[in-house]
Amino acid sequence: MFTGLIQALGTMEPLGSDSWQITCVSQSGEVIMQDLAYGDSVAVDGVCLTVEQVLKDGFLVTASPETLRRTTLGGEQTQQRYVNLEASLKVGSKVGGHFVMGHVDGIGRLLVAQQTASSWEMTFIASEAIARYIVPKGSIAVNGISLTVAAYEPELSQFKVAVIPLTYSETNIRYLVAGSLVNLEGDILGKYVEKFLYSGNPHATPSDENSIDGITPAFLAEHGYL
Repeated sequence: MFTGLIQALGTMEPLGSDSWQITCVSQSGEVIMQDLAYGDSVAVDGVCLTVEQVLKDGFLVTASPETLRRTTLGGEQTQQRYVNLEASLKVGSKVGGHFVMGHVDGIGRLLVAQQTASSWEMTFIASEAIARYIVPKGSIAVNGISLTVAAYEPELSQFKVAVIPLTYSETNIRYLVAGSLVNLEGDILGKYVEKFLYSGNPHATPSDENSIDGITPAFLAEHGYL
């Protein structure tokens, strides 16, 4: 489990189709490396990966076929690129962002980034499978960064976030351009709510008759909630 507060910036060098060498390049890299051990979990651009070998200033990882399918790791990787790094949450640590599992739901794409007087406003498009967990003023992880949804257009599956200067300068979000692909993870709370809503029918989906649209004041009164 992670918090979405990026601790260091690293580079990701492909060693094959499913393995990489991660090297810490920012001064804060010691936060990642100080007690890193074989078998530890590290979020790499929001993807929870297991450390298979610890190096002097980095580590080696391998991704499963499912991870390759759901994340940007499955794209063609021929050169080094910058990635956001966060070590797994320790018991008793502060949770400054939100609970991030490192289980990416899918890939999104940056549509536009605009600098304002106090931040960068960035608009992304997400697949329907991810969009159903997006809530205005709720949390979402973009390349592992905990961000707040400033606006959401459900008919377009688009959402906007405001990125403060500190986050912009200390993460790889500053390297994104229109069309860049990103890893997206919806808030785990939304997934639990969805599960509870459809727990009576294990085969139900948000498109079925038992969707949240059917929860009306009359429905709640009939079932003793009002």
